[in-house]
Amino acid sequence: MTGRVLSRCLGLLGVAALSCGCGYALAGQGTFLPDYIQTIGVPMFENNTAVFEIEQTLTRQVRTEFIGRGRYRVIAAETGVDARLTGTISRVTVAPASFTAQQQASRYIFTVQAALEFRDLTTDEVLWENRSLSFSDEYDVASATGGPIDANRFFGQQSNAVQRVARDFARTVVSSILEAF
Repeated sequence: MTGRVLSRCLGLLGVAALSCGCGYALAGQGTFLPDYIQTIGVPMFENNTAVFEIEQTLTRQVRTEFIGRGRYRVIAAETGVDARLTGTISRVTVAPASFTAQQQASRYIFTVQAALEFRDLTTDEVLWENRSLSFSDEYDVASATGGPIDANRFFGQQSNAVQRVARDFARTVVSSILEAF
């Protein structure tokens, strides 16, 4: 009988040890920010490119991504917040990536370069920064000419590709901040 009790105790200890976890969180779920950071300011990013209103599209999507994490209050203010994310968009390019048999561009590489800083305003410490973030990805975009597409025209289309670019950029930035990459 003592062997049975000992066996049960060891089994329960094993289950308890497994349920405690290993300290890791699923990607997109964890955060390395201090607990006192509840309100994050994300003022409009600065736009140093010729692409009209790109700063509005990217800033809005970064705010939405933070809000989607469900843990933070996100506002457009620079003051009266626990932490602040500022950004400057320095370059945007859209270039053909693949072509059809008729030499029409069928897929484009979108690249945005930006400098971003996430600062804890309580301690005045930079928690995350990337002074030369280069985000690139490929997207299908309709182009009547099949040649290079102007970034202004690309963003002027308000296409699904523009929304995917902004969403992917925001996920990259917010994941980098919250998951300490």
